[in-house]
Amino acid sequence: MSTFQRARSWLTAHPMALDGALALGVLVCMLAGSFIDPHAEHPGEKWGTRTPDATSVTLMVLAAATLVARRRAPMAVLAATCALTLTELATGDPRAPVAMSAVVALYTVASTTDRPTTWRVGLLTMTGLTGTAMLAGPLPWYDQENLGIFAWTGMAATAGDAVRSRRAFVAAIRERAERAERTREEEARRRVAEERLRIARDLHDVVAHHIALVNVQAGVAAHVMDKRPDQAKEALAHVREASRSALNELRATVGLLRQSGDPEAPTEPAPGLVRLDELVGTFHSAGLVVEVARADQGVALPAAVDLAAYRVIQEALTNVRKHAGQEAKAEVSVVHVGPNVEITVLDDGTGHGGPDGGGPEDVADGGGHGLLGMRERVVALGGTLTTGPRYGRGFRVHAILPLKTRTTATEEAVRP
Repeated sequence: MSTFQRARSWLTAHPMALDGALALGVLVCMLAGSFIDPHAEHPGEKWGTRTPDATSVTLMVLAAATLVARRRAPMAVLAATCALTLTELATGDPRAPVAMSAVVALYTVASTTDRPTTWRVGLLTMTGLTGTAMLAGPLPWYDQENLGIFAWTGMAATAGDAVRSRRAFVAAIRERAERAERTREEEARRRVAEERLRIARDLHDVVAHHIALVNVQAGVAAHVMDKRPDQAKEALAHVREASRSALNELRATVGLLRQSGDPEAPTEPAPGLVRLDELVGTFHSAGLVVEVARADQGVALPAAVDLAAYRVIQEALTNVRKHAGQEAKAEVSVVHVGPNVEITVLDDGTGHGGPDGGGPEDVADGGGHGLLGMRERVVALGGTLTTGPRYGRGFRVHAILPLKTRTTATEEAVRP
């Protein structure tokens, strides 16, 4: 840091010292100006042809000393310097430039207040000092010293208002930049929270589905291991296939969290209704009878809607397999109705044959995250999800997913 920068930093940290230095400089200028005669005919005769009297020197010292408090009380300092200036204009002969202190005080007021106050105070100061100089002094009203007071006070008010406007402009830019930074940080936190929630839903769907199938097939293998080893071998093969599928989907989900220098993430597309038969086949191999009815042929679903429909069916069938009982059957329907696609999953289970002894009603009351995850997926796309027991027995999951979501609408808007 240079000497000038250190001095500037020190003066910024000590404003009273800066004001004292300014007051001393103004006093020197006023004393020097009091020895100059602007009416001298020859340039060499202007300096030293007149000398200020004791009253003028006292007024100049008092006016300069008043400027030390210009930051703390700008209006009071302006009033004091104007009073001292008026006294000098009315009594001084020859006049001393005490008005210089009033010019500095008026600049301070204009730079620290608002524009209406600057206009009122500036006009009052200009007219008061100029009128007194023209009417009370020994010089003609049109003398250059009188007109100079008018010009200097006007320039002081204008310069102070310009400085105040620039400070306000810079402060507004800085405040907008800080607000934009805060907004970016809040948006980043919101996106991180949404991404965490989405990954949590994906992990839950993958784990709940495949681990439930592994649990069922492992139970079957343990039950028939001694009496029917061929069937046990088949069940273990299903366990291996379900575990492999779970690992692949977990690897694809966790791949979203990789950094730029990590190995390449899997490029397998996200599951959708095109894999519905494959999904139903895994439940058939687990002993669950599932009937599928589709009336959505020829309808191209957006990627987000396709994934949500697949996950809703997957989670609903997983709950049926876990909670509806060994003899339960499920029905899945996918229907295109107007601007929506409707997903319905029904079962006729008793709700008491699952591995944990609880039915889907227990999950709906808060015993798990499956229905909550489904609802979050559907609501995020602007759809609705209805779940609850059927009349008599069984459980019903009904989801309405709009084909045109906020994401697809944005993509269509920006598409040329």
